[in-house]
Amino acid sequence: MRPSKREELVRKALDVFYRGGFHATGMDMIVEETGISKTAIYNHFRTKDDLILAVLRRRDEVFRNWLFKRMAELGATEADQLVTMFDALGEWFSEPSFKGCMFIKAVAEFQDPDHPAFKHSVEHKALIEKHLLILARKSDLQDPETLVKRLLILKEGAIIAAQFRSIQKPAEEAKATARLLIAAAKPH
Repeated sequence: MRPSKREELVRKALDVFYRGGFHATGMDMIVEETGISKTAIYNHFRTKDDLILAVLRRRDEVFRNWLFKRMAELGATEADQLVTMFDALGEWFSEPSFKGCMFIKAVAEFQDPDHPAFKHSVEHKALIEKHLLILARKSDLQDPETLVKRLLILKEGAIIAAQFRSIQKPAEEAKATARLLIAAAKPH
């Protein structure tokens, strides 16, 4: 089934905002890169911020579905999936289109905690945390809340390092540390 004009716009705008950022990407650039007229865009979205929020929702859905599916494919157990998250991230980092995390970018550009883009970005990270916490609890690991917070710090750090290209193979480095944290959290 052919995607609706709105879905097509959101998908194409996601690519444009991901490459260029939110503030630096004007509506004229969205029109030029998507081939969708301003009139059509404003028929679906009252403001640029409404379009940005739709883009973030789409990215959240696509990214989380991909990440959780990939973790499950790569990891036989819940504890394994906590580690294979970094393998999945490594795959993402090696994509030619990788430009970092759209949600980190959104929080950097929309620093007001009450801005919908900021709120949605925080929600995205919280949904990932919730999933990891479920996996850690099913693995009977000690102090799963602390473990997951530490894994999230590794995850976010690996994303930043990959974007900066400051560390070779940041996902592998983070994975090695994740293994140590998970081993230390196993009941003795």
